[in-house]
Amino acid sequence: MTRNHPESRALREANRAFKPVETKKPMTDHAKAQQSLHENRERLKAERLAREAQQGHRPR
Repeated sequence: MTRNHPESRALREANRAFKPVETKKPMTDHAKAQQSLHENRERLKAERLAREAQQGHRPR
């Protein structure tokens, strides 16, 4: 068995505490436009499905 040395334990904890933060790259204009388009398409699809569901349950 290996013994936990206080120095190595403290070093591990310090490394864990000061671990570099992974940063995301800023979105390009193209990526923003694509995301906006996708979100809008999904919203419109949900609205269309809701309208179609209402029309299907209406008595004629």
